[in-house]
Amino acid sequence: MTDKYTMGVDIGSTASKCIILKNGRDIVGSSVISVGTGTSGSERVIVEALKRANKKIEEISKTIATGYGRNTLKSADKEMSELSCHSKGARFLFPDVQTLIDIGGQDAKVLKISSKGRLMNFVMNDKCAAGTGRFLDVMSNVLEIDISKLAETGAESKEPVSISSTCTVFAESEVISHLSRGEAICDIIAGIHNSVSSRVAGLAKRLGVISPVAMTGGVAQNLGVVKALEKELNVSIETSPLTQVAGALGAALYAYDLLEKE
Repeated sequence: MTDKYTMGVDIGSTASKCIILKNGRDIVGSSVISVGTGTSGSERVIVEALKRANKKIEEISKTIATGYGRNTLKSADKEMSELSCHSKGARFLFPDVQTLIDIGGQDAKVLKISSKGRLMNFVMNDKCAAGTGRFLDVMSNVLEIDISKLAETGAESKEPVSISSTCTVFAESEVISHLSRGEAICDIIAGIHNSVSSRVAGLAKRLGVISPVAMTGGVAQNLGVVKALEKELNVSIETSPLTQVAGALGAALYAYDLLEKE
């Protein structure tokens, strides 16, 4: 049997992700570029994934694009909803998942997935940056701390501050006020994590949370937010090193399904 390679490209608002699959099972190349739609991110992420897979674009049988900027990838064979792709990718990473929490750069989504891995229902918040990766970006800039350091710094907190504003602009003002009062950075970060988890937990409770629960999206790499959500929802939440590329993974899996039907 000749090996078949498929590609999934997830062009988000703040990052581009790519996965290359061999025979619909094995991940042979993956890449994440920290720029999204409207930039060179989609081209660069494909080049990087091909390089890591040691493949040429001519060896890719099918490509599916997903994400906010999916219609900008003209080389794709098909475009698919990010909701469907995240559901399929999450099911690959977490075979028993029934509730999926996905926090991206500009929106937060909670998806209900059937026992067969199909998307049954979802709720989404995309009207405000609060509860998204963008909110964390803004706060890390105010605190002058690298976003990758938020989780470990916040974990040192003994008394998290309260951040009550639901608007990013007002929440930013609250953080500045806490700083001016000399509050510990770790307590402010823990308060930020709690603020994000509170917003997302509200979405999850509207939909109904059924275990097992998993989390995807770039924010899933922040264990401070994950732990705050676990506490807020009183459930255990699964994560994976591949959570940020779950949408691209789902797109690559769908590309293989498309290939098999031909």
